Amino acid sequence: MGLLKEFREFALKGNVLDLAVGVIIGAAFGGIVNSLIGDVMMPVVAMAGNVDYSNWYIGLSSAVREAGAKGALSLDEARKIGPVMAYGKFITVIINFLILAFCIFVVVKGFNTARKRFEAEKAAPPPTGPTLDQKLLTEIRDLLAKKA
Repeated sequence: MGLLKEFREFALKGNVLDLAVGVIIGAAFGGIVNSLIGDVMMPVVAMAGNVDYSNWYIGLSSAVREAGAKGALSLDEARKIGPVMAYGKFITVIINFLILAFCIFVVVKGFNTARKRFEAEKAAPPPTGPTLDQKLLTEIRDLLAKKA
């Protein structure tokens, strides 16, 4: 019975709920990021190079190579015929990663800049006066100075 009680305490802690909310929001944000990269940025990258990387492949079977020699095959058509090494998709994933990493870098850099600006705007607390001990020591010092 102790194991069940420990699990209930663990599952009902606020941290687990926060983690679940973070995962759900992260998944939703992942869809937004994928759309930004796939639908907005990748067409610009492809336009700059005038290249569609997604259909670049190497046919691994003779049937695919022969069909490709007769006419250009899309990646999906080539996969129906036989195995292919789709290195174009790999290139696309690498470009997506670099774009995503740059976007995250810009967001984190902006956040850090805003945080530094916010911390700089905080007014420094006014200096506190001397403590009772410090006042007493100052009086003793002054009295000793007068005697000497």
